Amino acid sequence: MTPVARRFVGSLVWGLGLLTLSASALAQFDKTAWPARQATSVIDWQDLQGQKWTAANLKGKAVVVNFWATWCAPCKEELPSLQTLHEISGGNPVVIGINVREPASRVSRYMKSTGLDFPVVLDAQGVLAKQWGVTVYPTTVLIGADGQARWRVQGDVDWSGREAEGWLKPLMLPTQR
Repeated sequence: MTPVARRFVGSLVWGLGLLTLSASALAQFDKTAWPARQATSVIDWQDLQGQKWTAANLKGKAVVVNFWATWCAPCKEELPSLQTLHEISGGNPVVIGINVREPASRVSRYMKSTGLDFPVVLDAQGVLAKQWGVTVYPTTVLIGADGQARWRVQGDVDWSGREAEGWLKPLMLPTQR
């Protein structure tokens, strides 16, 4: 192989390595404990299907609250695993999506075109995102069966995988902290 060809192949391999690192970096997440001094925000929502969600009707169940938007590429990667969790969970944990700052027509169209049917609440003005301290999309808040937020996960997660299962099982226990 000529020196020029070797340099080209070396550059190509190096570039592909960077792309691989970048792709894996995008799939990362940051899981942090919910601040002990920060109260869990009040849950009193109505989803796109008209179902009312309150702390009272979620009592005794873990809740996965996912803040997302249709323009967010990592959100689009994550949403199918939230759908899978919704389908296999038997209602515990409860999966609720919070779509931030998008019109109902866009969100409904997106849900229908992708086959997603877990409950989605609209946060048209970003009020809920602000109350829950969300600044990065996707962000997921994990709430224990006692109604207390336990974890904040920023970034794209496989919610149907073993790692997420390990996070969710302890939340389904009635008392924990």
